[in-house]
Amino acid sequence: MSRFSAVDVISAKRDGDELSDDAITWVLDAYQGGDVAEEQMSALLMAIYFQGLGHRELRTWTDRMIASGETLDLRGLSRPSVDKHSTGGVGDKISLILAPLVAACGAAVPQLSGRGLGHTGGTLDKLESIPGWRAALSNDEIRHQLESVGAVICAAGQGLAPVDRRLYALRDVTSTVESIPLISSSIMSKKIAEGTQALVLDVKVGRGAFIKDIERARELATTMVELGVSHDVATVAQLTAMNEPLGQAVGNALEVIESVRVLQGDGPRDVRELTLSLASSMLSLVGIDEDPAAKLDDGSAYEVYRAMIAAQGGDPDAHLAPSKLHETIEAIDDGVVTRVDALRVGVSAWRLGAGRARKEDDVSAGAGVMCLVREGDRVTKGQPLFEIFADDESHLTQGRDTIRDAFVLNGVPDDALPLLVETITA
Repeated sequence: MSRFSAVDVISAKRDGDELSDDAITWVLDAYQGGDVAEEQMSALLMAIYFQGLGHRELRTWTDRMIASGETLDLRGLSRPSVDKHSTGGVGDKISLILAPLVAACGAAVPQLSGRGLGHTGGTLDKLESIPGWRAALSNDEIRHQLESVGAVICAAGQGLAPVDRRLYALRDVTSTVESIPLISSSIMSKKIAEGTQALVLDVKVGRGAFIKDIERARELATTMVELGVSHDVATVAQLTAMNEPLGQAVGNALEVIESVRVLQGDGPRDVRELTLSLASSMLSLVGIDEDPAAKLDDGSAYEVYRAMIAAQGGDPDAHLAPSKLHETIEAIDDGVVTRVDALRVGVSAWRLGAGRARKEDDVSAGAGVMCLVREGDRVTKGQPLFEIFADDESHLTQGRDTIRDAFVLNGVPDDALPLLVETITA
């Protein structure tokens, strides 16, 4: 008979006590095995939400999440492996450009990605707008593609940190998502189980980010960097701005189209700038001395992108188009755009059909928003500010109603954040 009980573990954390390594190991293993009930784990998550986890507790918690499933062994590749994780934003299509770019510089990039929920888009949803492209790959297929192409973007396997999926779903319905220890262990358990040698974290901060306060974003970034380094994964984090959308396109096919433009040497300046900053950090971590800007400009990254899409069954030459129903939102007066609210733009794209409210919902490939202005732009009455796309009138109406609140003309501007706020190392 176990010397632990769920009630004792819950009450200990509720009262602010540190949990022993054995207690953490027992409760997570027992939860995975069905011996700790959902309501008991819910209570423990709430206790952690209020009391936190110390460094030792967090490492042990993360260790047990990793140990709950399989790990992907990337040893034996001819290239050093390095990944990037973003905490999610609006118009954040960086992975689509970054993975092939860093691969073109000589690294292996295993981007195990997810789907969108709410106002932030999912990388897999974007790529699934390409005919034939498939997200589900076996571990052997992942390793083969990393060796042959250098980059893979696919769904995380069901065997990686499986207890995290149950805990994440529970956090979602118990309002404990925003706990920094629980966020950190969720992200890092999967990234460590992925087997990459190095990791760059893109921690978004601002109106359209999950975390809107710089101090909390810094705390999250620091916690994840410490977890990575403690598990022998070279890890750095960049805090990056998410007050206004990244680039112009917000939506699945729209973002793929914009990503291809950047890979072909065009596209929005902020998307290119952030991609190159992250690429430089990734290459530095694995000791590769290459200029990513040169690989972007000479077409090398685009060729790797094409090979990556084709290797997963997609047609890199397929014509992608926005939804047929569209409408332009125009300025009702002359003035200066003092706010383009990333959160409201993201919600508009979601309501147009580009996102989902529940994990089982379908998404539209062609729905979304094109942001035609940025904060600080001077506009004239009647000038287009946004173009919105939807598959039907109902979604178009919902998106229109939301996008009208996404911008401010002639208001008092907020304090501007630089695109790269700061870099955090161990």
